[in-house]
Amino acid sequence: MKTMITAVAVAGLMCAGSYSFANEMGKMANEMKGEMKAATDAMKAKPDAMKGEMKAKTDSMKAPKDAMKDDMKAAKDAMKSDMKGSMGY
Repeated sequence: MKTMITAVAVAGLMCAGSYSFANEMGKMANEMKGEMKAATDAMKAKPDAMKGEMKAKTDSMKAPKDAMKDDMKAAKDAMKSDMKGSMGY
């Protein structure tokens, strides 16, 4: 009888210990999921920031080109008006 009570007590303690262990493992798994989500979100934000930087660089490179284009158009228009004036139009 004592042996049976001891066996039941040991089995009860083992179950309680395994429940506690499983509970701790579950908590750790949830913490790791949170950390992974934070890392993933940080990596997803990086391309958006990089896109913004690339767009700014592209726009800054386009500005001189557009200014040159406007200058060339103005020069062309001036030449046209000079030619029309000299031809008598």
